[in-house]
Amino acid sequence: MTGNSSRNDFSDSSKPGDSSGEAAVKASKSLWTNLRFVRLFMAYALATFGDWFDTLAVQVMVAYRWGADPLIIALIPVFMAVPGILLGSVAGALADRLHKVKIMLICDGITVALTVGILLAPSPAWLLPLLALRAMMSVFHVPAQQALTRQIVTEEQLFQASSLNGFVNQCAKIAGPLLGAVVLAFFSPQICILINAFARLLSGAFLWPLRRFSEKKEVGVADEQDDEQNQKGTATFFTQWQQGWKYLRRNRTVRNTIVFGCLGLMSILMIEYQFATLFREIKPGNESMLGWLGSSVGAGAVLIILLLNRLPRIGYGWGLGGGYFLIGAGIASLGLIGPDTSTAWVIVVGLCTGLGNGLFMVTMNYLLQKETSPDYVGRVFGIQNSLFSVVLVAAPLTGGAIIRFAGPSSTFQMIGLATLAIGLGGMMLQRMLWNVGRSTASTDKASAVSQRM
Repeated sequence: MTGNSSRNDFSDSSKPGDSSGEAAVKASKSLWTNLRFVRLFMAYALATFGDWFDTLAVQVMVAYRWGADPLIIALIPVFMAVPGILLGSVAGALADRLHKVKIMLICDGITVALTVGILLAPSPAWLLPLLALRAMMSVFHVPAQQALTRQIVTEEQLFQASSLNGFVNQCAKIAGPLLGAVVLAFFSPQICILINAFARLLSGAFLWPLRRFSEKKEVGVADEQDDEQNQKGTATFFTQWQQGWKYLRRNRTVRNTIVFGCLGLMSILMIEYQFATLFREIKPGNESMLGWLGSSVGAGAVLIILLLNRLPRIGYGWGLGGGYFLIGAGIASLGLIGPDTSTAWVIVVGLCTGLGNGLFMVTMNYLLQKETSPDYVGRVFGIQNSLFSVVLVAAPLTGGAIIRFAGPSSTFQMIGLATLAIGLGGMMLQRMLWNVGRSTASTDKASAVSQRM
C-alpha cells in the first residue's frame, strides 16, 4: 500500500498510541478485514434496505386504506425531495464539521421515532410532513456515510468499497419493495413500517462501537488557506459552507462530474416515472411487462456492480460516459417497442439499461470520493444531493409535459437519443472533462495557486 492510503483514518481515542490495528488493516488486501468498514457497510445496508422496504406499504396505506386523492399520492415524492433541495449542502458542511458517526447515530435514532410517527399518523395531513422529516434524516445521513467511507478505506480499496455500496443500493431497490410486498400480502402495511424502524435500530447498533473513534485531520495543499482560517477560529459554519462551494468551483474534475451527472440524470428522470404510460399505450392488456422491465433493470445493475467489484478501478470517461450511453440505448429501444414485441426483447433492453445505471453510479461515487480532498467529501456529496434533488423534482414534470405533447414512444426515442449523445460526448471528451492525466494533488495545488493570484 502507498503512503497516501493512510490519511484521514481513525484511531481509538482511548488508545492513541496503538497503531498496530491500523497497520494490520492497511497491510491486508481484503476490504473485509477492515472491521470499521464492515460495521459502516452493515449499517448502510440496513438503513438503505429499510428505506425501500416500507415504500410500497406507505403507498398502499395512503391509496387503499385512506382512499387519498391522486394529488396527495403525487405529493409524496415531492415532499421527500424538498429536504434534499433545501438542506443538501448544509448537511454536507455539517458532515465535514462534526463527528460523522454521531451524526449517523442521531439520524438513525430520529428516523426510528419518525417511522413510529408515520405508523401512528391518522391522515395524509400528518403523514406528508413526517415523510419529509424522515427524508431529511437521510439527507444528513448520506454525506456523513460517504465522508466516513473516504476516511476509513484506503485509496487502493476505495473503488471496491464504492461498488459494494452501489451493490447494496441496487439490491435494496429490488429486494426491499419485493420482500415488502410479500410481507404486505400476509400482514398489514403497519408491519412493514415497523420492520423499517427495526432495521434503523440495527443500523445504529452496528455504528455504536465506532462512536469513540476520533478523526485525524490531514490538510491538503488546496486547503492551506482554509486551514489557516480554521486555526484562527474564524471558520464558522457559514464559512465552511461557503468553502464547500468554492472548492467545487476550483476543482474542475469534481465540478464537471456533478454537472455531467445532472445533465444525464435530467434526461433519465424525464421518463423514469412514465414506463407505465408507455406500456399502457402499447400493451394495455399486459401489466406484467412493467414488472419484467423493472426486474431486468435491477438485475443488470447488480450484474455490472459484481463485475466492477473485481476491478481495482475504472476510467472515469468510460464509466460515466459509457453508463449514460447504455442507458440512452435502452431508453431509445423502449421507444421502438410495438404491440408485437416479445417479452424477451423487453428483458434485454432492461438489462442494457441496468448495466449502464450500475456502471455510472459506481464510477460517480468512486470519482467523487477519490478526487475530493478528504476534508471536503461531506460538503461535495451534500451539494450533489441538493442539485440532484432539484433535478428529481423538475425532470418528471418536464417529461410528463413532453409526453402529453409528443406521445410516449416519440418521447422515449428522443430522450433516449439525447442521453446516448451525452454518454458519447463523455467518452470522447473525457480527457478535457476529467483530465485523467494529472493527479488530484497536482490539481488541488494548481487550484490553490490560481486562487491566490
